[in-house]
Amino acid sequence: MRFLIAVSIVVIGGFWIVKSYNSEKILEKATVAGGCFWCLEQPFEELDGVHDVISGYTGGMVDNPTYEQVCTGKTGHYEAVQITYDPNVVSYEKLLETFWRQIDPTDPEGQFADRGTQYQTAIFYHDNQQQQIALQSKKKIDESGLFDKPVATKILPATKFYPAEAYHQDYYKTCSFDYKRYRYGSGRDSFLEKTWSK
Repeated sequence: MRFLIAVSIVVIGGFWIVKSYNSEKILEKATVAGGCFWCLEQPFEELDGVHDVISGYTGGMVDNPTYEQVCTGKTGHYEAVQITYDPNVVSYEKLLETFWRQIDPTDPEGQFADRGTQYQTAIFYHDNQQQQIALQSKKKIDESGLFDKPVATKILPATKFYPAEAYHQDYYKTCSFDYKRYRYGSGRDSFLEKTWSK
């Protein structure tokens, strides 16, 4: 993504002269799956340099899947979020640090109360550089001593991302009471507090 910005106003002999030039602002994408996508939007949206976070589905073989289809676990899709960010403000490494702090990376069967392949964790890399950073980040978490079991989070190539239905977007804002009740009841908050308080 590129944004072109025109600037520069000069005053010469009482006349305003406007000079235009192009300045490129390049935004990049990061895609991660960490169980229920509702729980991943807020942590990323709070980071400086993040322009947008979209809940959606990716990794499967069904075009334009619905929430009901993905919930069956038969589409191959993960619930995921796609993050649009400015790499000059926030690094991909920082995004992954934030990601690890939202999940149980050792659970191969889902996340907390949500079970099934659609709730497994994964990092979907968009280029070779992201792949290498993701592999290094995973190794760092694996060797950190925080967990008694090996990290099960997959590192996968990014595929087509399908935005979820409108009512899923920014759920933590639009249905904050239900969101907080679900998140607490799922066991996610207590796990994260216990793990990262170490």
